[in-house]
Amino acid sequence: MIAIVDYGMGNLRSVQKAFEAVGLDAFVTQDHKKIEDAKAVVIPGVGAFYDAMEQLKKQQLDEKIKNEVKKGKPLLGICLGMQVLFEFGYEVKECSGFSFMKGNIVKLPTTNKIPHMGWNQLNMKEDSALLKEIKDGEYVYFVHSFFAEVGEQGIIKATTDYGLEVPAMVEKENLFGLQFHPEKSGEVGLKILKNFGKVI
Repeated sequence: MIAIVDYGMGNLRSVQKAFEAVGLDAFVTQDHKKIEDAKAVVIPGVGAFYDAMEQLKKQQLDEKIKNEVKKGKPLLGICLGMQVLFEFGYEVKECSGFSFMKGNIVKLPTTNKIPHMGWNQLNMKEDSALLKEIKDGEYVYFVHSFFAEVGEQGIIKATTDYGLEVPAMVEKENLFGLQFHPEKSGEVGLKILKNFGKVI
């Protein structure tokens, strides 16, 4: 059972359908007890860092998620859901994230078209259970204007090139983050979600 956290932002149903497509039982919820009972938690998201954290705090979902992570429960952050795993975001205004990982979320350089939208290749950096049987150079789908300036060693598992090296996947203990949208990334994305199921 995978709890997809509903905090009012993100394409929740498409994430749920992608998990179901690979045979994983996933449900969308705001219910604290259901999140507690789930085997894993997913934070999806489309929109601004500040708005996301405000919504999570409003429903006290931030504290619930922190408690579940402390227990060792696997957590997957998708796009904005990955970004809030870091310390600070600077979209709208400076805002604290979960601080599970060291680093800040900053705007992509204006030398490139913003938002970064479309298919880009994954450049593998380190082994990850989520990337098992995913080949270097596979294409996945991105939609974002901000990216993670990572402040600790060893957590970047894959990057993509968008005029600079953008972290595409991060991992730390029971935490996993994808800057791209696996639910929009065809067979490659589905395989990554299936691999998350194996981690669970």
